[in-house]
Amino acid sequence: MKHRTGIMSAFLPLLVVIGIVGLVASAARSSRVPSSRELNQKTVAAAESMVAVESIVTKVDRLFADQWREAGIESAVPADDLTLFRRLSLVLHGTAPSLEEIRQFESDRSGDRIDRWTSRMLADRRFANYFARRFSRFLVGAEEGQFVVFRRDRFWAWLGEQLHLNRPYDEIVREMISQRGLWTDKPEVNFVAAVVNEGVVDHNKLAGRTVRAFLGQRIDCAQCHNHPFADWKQSQFEGLAACYGQVNISAVGVEDNNVDKGSAPYRLQDRLTLEDRDIEPSVPFHPEWMPDEGRTRERLAAWVTHPDNRRFDRAIVNRVWGLMFGRPWIQPVDDLPNPNDAGIDPTDLLDVLGADFRAHGCDLKRLVSTIAATRVFRLSSQHPAFETGDRADEVEQIWAAFPISRLRPEQVIGSMLQASSLKTLDQKSHWTMRAVRFFRELDFVREYGDLGDDELTERAGTIPQALLRMNSDFAAEWTKSTILSAAGRISGMSPDDEICLDNCFLVCLTRHPTAEERATMIKQLEGTTGDIRSNLVEDIFWTLFNSPEFCWEH
Repeated sequence: MKHRTGIMSAFLPLLVVIGIVGLVASAARSSRVPSSRELNQKTVAAAESMVAVESIVTKVDRLFADQWREAGIESAVPADDLTLFRRLSLVLHGTAPSLEEIRQFESDRSGDRIDRWTSRMLADRRFANYFARRFSRFLVGAEEGQFVVFRRDRFWAWLGEQLHLNRPYDEIVREMISQRGLWTDKPEVNFVAAVVNEGVVDHNKLAGRTVRAFLGQRIDCAQCHNHPFADWKQSQFEGLAACYGQVNISAVGVEDNNVDKGSAPYRLQDRLTLEDRDIEPSVPFHPEWMPDEGRTRERLAAWVTHPDNRRFDRAIVNRVWGLMFGRPWIQPVDDLPNPNDAGIDPTDLLDVLGADFRAHGCDLKRLVSTIAATRVFRLSSQHPAFETGDRADEVEQIWAAFPISRLRPEQVIGSMLQASSLKTLDQKSHWTMRAVRFFRELDFVREYGDLGDDELTERAGTIPQALLRMNSDFAAEWTKSTILSAAGRISGMSPDDEICLDNCFLVCLTRHPTAEERATMIKQLEGTTGDIRSNLVEDIFWTLFNSPEFCWEH
C-alpha cells in the first residue's frame, strides 16, 4: 500500500494534464453464389446510396458553414481519427473500443476508413443492442413497471432485433402503438403494458407518451386544462386519449374491447359538473391523415407515422442527433416547436435531415451514418475560444466545436470493463464474460446513479461518482494485473517501456500519450520487472481511469 501511495503521488499531477488534453457487420451470407448480374446490381445500388448520403451530408455541411460565416467564427479543426474512433464507439456501442479493434483500425490505411468503420459498427450487433436500450428510455420509460404485465427485457430484445434488421422506423412505431397480444409473445405490446397500473391501462399517460416519444412535443399539460403557452387544448388531449380508450389488459395480453362492434365509448368525468361524458377518438391536428377504417389504435398509428407528418421525422432526427452529440439540436428533446406549415425549410436542420430520412424509407442506420459523416460531427472539441474565453458561449451555441458531454453511467462501466480485456467484448465473447459484464454493469449503474427518462439533460458529475471510480471494488477489480487481464498482459508481454505505455493509453483513452505524459511515466517504468512493474501498470490504469478525460465524450 505504501508503494501504491508513493507511485500515486507521482502520477496524480497527470490527472490534471490528461484532463486538460481531453477536454481543451457482418450480414448473413447465402450459400448460393450470386450471379454477376446480381453483383452488378448490388454494386450500383451501393454506389447510388453513397452518392445519396454524400448529397445530404453536403447540404448539412453547407448549413453549418453558412452559420459559422454569418457569426464570423471559424470552426474547430477536424478531430484526429483515433478521437473519432473512440467517439463513434461510445455513441454506437456504449463503450470505448478494445485494443484489438484499435490495432485493426490503425492498420487500415485507407482514406475513407472512418466511413467504413462507421458502417462496420452499425452492422455489429452491439449497435442494435445499445440503441435499443437508449430508445427504450423514451419509449417505455426507466421505471420498472409491473413485472406481471410488463417485460422490459423482452422489449429490449425485440427492439434490438428490429434495429439489427434495419426495419423501417415507421413500421416499428406502428406495431408498438397498435399491436395486440401477450407481452412475452408480442414484445412490442410492452409499449402499452408499460403504463399499466394495478391492471388498468393509463390512457392519459399513454397519450402523452405517444406525442412526446414519436412527435417530440408535450401535450401533457392539456390533460387538465388548455395549455397556457402552446396551442394544445384540453379537448385535443381527451380525443387523443380516447384513441387508446378501447385498449385493456386481460389474460391474453393487450387487447381492444368491442373490436367487432365498433368503437367502445371512452368516458370521462367532467371536473365541473362531475357528470360522465363520452369522448370520441380524435387527433389534435390534420384529422385527414387518420384513416376511416380499422381499429382505433391502427388508425392512430397511421396518423402518427403519416408521410406528411413532419413532426414524426423531426422528432426522431432530433433524438438521434442528441444520442450522437450528447445534446439534441433543440432542447428539450420532447418539446419541439411546430414545423413551418409552408413546407420543408431548407435552412432548418431537422427539416433537411427529416426529409431525407423519410425519402429513404425511415432508415435509422442511414440517418446515423449521415450524421456521423457530417463535418460538425467530426470536429475537434478543442477551440481557441475555449482557451481565451472570447465568444466561447457562442462557439457552443452554433456548434463550431464538437460538444463535450459527460459519459453516461453504462458508458463509464462499459469502457472500464472493455479496458480490462485486450480482446473485444461483444456477442462473440464467452457467455460467462457476457454475463459478468451484464450484472456488473447493472450493479455499477445502480451505485453510480441512473439518468432516468430525461437522459439528454446535462447533469454535473458528483463526488460520490468520482469516489466510486477511485475506491470501489469495480476500480480494484478492473485495474488488477493478472495473467488474463489487460493490465497483466501489457505488463508481462510488452517488449519495451514505450510500447507498454502506449498500450496502457490506447486501452484506457484510445490515444497515444503526449510527449509530456510519456516523459513522466517512462521514468517510472524504466528498469522495473516482475511485481513492481505489474504494480506500476496497475497504477497507470487507475490514473487514466480517474482522469477527467476518461469520463467525457470529446
